[in-house]
Amino acid sequence: MGKTGIKTKHLLSITDLTPQEVHSLLDYAIELKSRGWISLLKNRTLAILFEKPSLRTRVSFEVAMRQLGGQTIYLSPDEVGLGKRESIPDVARVLSRFVDGIVLRTFAQHNLQVLAEYSSVPVINALSDYEHPCQALADLLTIYEKKRKLKGLTFGYIGDANNMANSLILACAMTGINFNIASPKGYTIDKAVLKKARSYAKDSGSKIFCSEDPREAAKNVDIIYTDTWTSMGQEAEAEVRRKVFADYQINEKLLALTKKSSIIMHCLPAHHGEEVAVGILDSARSVVFDQAENRMHAQKALLAWMLAKK
Repeated sequence: MGKTGIKTKHLLSITDLTPQEVHSLLDYAIELKSRGWISLLKNRTLAILFEKPSLRTRVSFEVAMRQLGGQTIYLSPDEVGLGKRESIPDVARVLSRFVDGIVLRTFAQHNLQVLAEYSSVPVINALSDYEHPCQALADLLTIYEKKRKLKGLTFGYIGDANNMANSLILACAMTGINFNIASPKGYTIDKAVLKKARSYAKDSGSKIFCSEDPREAAKNVDIIYTDTWTSMGQEAEAEVRRKVFADYQINEKLLALTKKSSIIMHCLPAHHGEEVAVGILDSARSVVFDQAENRMHAQKALLAWMLAKK
């Protein structure tokens, strides 16, 4: 509960939003994108607490908050020592006395859950080992801008069924986008996430297809998407992963199976020559830098919705 006794809104998973709220946030993001700098969050302060390094996430949140008229405070891992120097419940209760919202980029989803449990201000997941809902919102915004619709499109995800894949399969199922995923054995989508996505798909009419063959997942898709084979914290597995995922690269052969009007997406940072062939992200079909920009616009809508006075 918040300080007023009203339940505090948090975004730990994309499914903390309803499908209707997702659509509303996308519309709001488009509106705010056209308006530029406004003073909606004047006198609001956002704490940005990171355990992992970042380029897009930190800059997009800081600029988004400032364009809305608010302020940010960045807290590095060494300054807080989340769960080490100071317990997570204590961090939550202290920050709740100072700021209007907390953004956490962390290794464990559990850290977010504990922080949200003890926080009386909104907590936003800026990436965990389980989900990346802010990136998924930005991706939906980008798809809508490029395709002018969501429902009925087909999305092909190639590679590791990681936190990004978890948020994307849920986001697509919520909005009526058909979702294909190809991952090697041992790196497939989480069973609980898949079950939840299929539940949303029943309501939205989307179809979910899982395969170990990237060619099957790429066939006739409107969007083809990949992410790094080795995420932060998995560096010791990098060489093994390069061998396991060698056939899961987005290249010209795989692109030839997609629709001619398909777009290429990647949440970045990219390893050119690994998950994407060299030159692919510089092609006319690539929208990766529009995706990166839309992190700011999607987060502006999210921050305005969560932090503005009613």
